[in-house]
Amino acid sequence: MAEIECTTRKWGNSLGIILPKEIVNEEDIAENEKIMVGIKKKHLAKEFFGLLHGWKRPTEEIKREMKKGW
Repeated sequence: MAEIECTTRKWGNSLGIILPKEIVNEEDIAENEKIMVGIKKKHLAKEFFGLLHGWKRPTEEIKREMKKGW
């Protein structure tokens, strides 16, 4: 099974993706053939770090706590 990164594009009232030729050839995909597509949204780093907003512990305190566990 191949894994690729695609960008969605507006297609009428829907969104579509374009499969690169290399994947089409590698997976031997034909026109009008039914395929299964898994969806996994790629998150930006700033979205992830936004989840930590409001975390007020100083870095040094966290480092000391981690060293105790070693």
